[in-house]
Amino acid sequence: MGNEQTAGRAELVEGAAVVEKLGGEAIRPRPRVQAIDRQQGWLRSVVVEELVEEDHPVRAIWELMGQVDLSRYYETIRAVEGVAGAEATAPRLLVSLWILAYSQGVSSAREIERRCGYHPAYQWLTGMSVINHHTLSDFRTEQGAALEELFVEVLGVLSSEDLVDLKRVMHDGMKVKAFAGTDSFRREARLQKHLEAAREQVVEMTRLANGEETSAQGVAARQRAAREKQQRLELALRELKKIQALKRGSEPKQRARASRSDPEARIMKQSDGGYAPSYNAQISTDAKRTIIVAAEVSQSSSDYEELMPAEERIEDTCGQAPAELVADGGFTSRANIIEMEQRGVNFIGSLGDGQAQSVGQLERRGVAPEFRPEAFVYDSQHNTYTCPQGKILKYESQEKRIGIIHNLYRARAADCQACPLKSQCCPQKAAKGRSIVRSVEDPVVVSFRQKMETEPAQQAYRQRGAVAEFPNAWIKAKLGLRQFRLRGLAKVRMELFWACLTYNVQQWIRLCWRPRLAMAQGGLS
Repeated sequence: MGNEQTAGRAELVEGAAVVEKLGGEAIRPRPRVQAIDRQQGWLRSVVVEELVEEDHPVRAIWELMGQVDLSRYYETIRAVEGVAGAEATAPRLLVSLWILAYSQGVSSAREIERRCGYHPAYQWLTGMSVINHHTLSDFRTEQGAALEELFVEVLGVLSSEDLVDLKRVMHDGMKVKAFAGTDSFRREARLQKHLEAAREQVVEMTRLANGEETSAQGVAARQRAAREKQQRLELALRELKKIQALKRGSEPKQRARASRSDPEARIMKQSDGGYAPSYNAQISTDAKRTIIVAAEVSQSSSDYEELMPAEERIEDTCGQAPAELVADGGFTSRANIIEMEQRGVNFIGSLGDGQAQSVGQLERRGVAPEFRPEAFVYDSQHNTYTCPQGKILKYESQEKRIGIIHNLYRARAADCQACPLKSQCCPQKAAKGRSIVRSVEDPVVVSFRQKMETEPAQQAYRQRGAVAEFPNAWIKAKLGLRQFRLRGLAKVRMELFWACLTYNVQQWIRLCWRPRLAMAQGGLS
């Protein structure tokens, strides 16, 4: 019997489980796994220096911030040694925290405070301390001049590393959405009503603050909110006046609108074809290693007027003008071409000849192709034109613009009225004869067109997209700056500078710090 039981039972080992066969039927015990106990407390020793690996970017950020001059930030610290009072948070730490945060797509002071409590990189920076979000927020927005100096300091380090030479600088703009909704835009009458209501609310909050039956802290908060709302509406009305002053033509000024939440924002066309409250971020990039050398924020949706200020910013930031400045057609105008020539900067751009626009206008007026301007013959000796039917168009007037002169020639009305081909040549001209405009460009503009037909100029312009649009794409995709978190032109400008500063630091890490670290580690091994 014992032998039969022994023969009928075979033990097979599968990992840690024992499988038995009884009477030919396999019985597998239930697997046993380790339980997870989330209620149990742990006491662990933490070595802060070991929280991040040797090649973590946070170490590079801290190292770089130790090389630059942060004295402008330290000047505002009121706590001094030998005097009672709380110690201030080190500017080097706050700068490093913001650069680390932006590099990870974080632009919220509250989120940085939260990460200080659990994220190894933030804990390494702070030495396991948690920085209050009010301290972080105030530091980001209250010292614009110090931030600009820091940007220049970092740019100086990059120049010493031979990453910037200013031989060729690419300039471009990008529309970044404002922290405001399209539905926040109101016309003047509505803004006035909102302002009156806000003023009444401020008066009511002041009355409650003087009472004894309410919470002083709560009333103070509501009073501050009402006062800030009133200030925004007052600013919105001032900005509305600026917008109305720019209205041209037949567009009624009464249709102008301004935002209640961010009065300095403007409605701009986006890359996807839609419209949204935005700011125009202008960024200049050195072509050698795609380093940002200057940045600014504009309220204008057009780029034409931003080229000259960009060249001036580059010179102010870097101490010298770029040898060559490249921009697309949005920045290229005859006025800019002439101004850049006067400043001694080789400008590369795309200037259209207006031919497509002229053809479109003629088609809309019903002018047949055989009666387009090129069919008219110019006589330089007599300064006249001859139409395909042999009629003379005499000089009539002149219009001077920057970089170009438009000369107007017109046929006699009687000649056109009697012409059998009038319906094909000038179908919309009832009282006047057919006209032709001969445009004479400034010699500087003519020389620019000739230059742009050469292969070196074409090659430089082809390089523009890869260089100028690279930091724009990086800032939007990697740093997450598709919409500003702050409101107002001054604060938005600082937010752009933080993003550009972070971008440059990341390029320094990629091009200098990591290669040196790899070389040092290779030498040690």
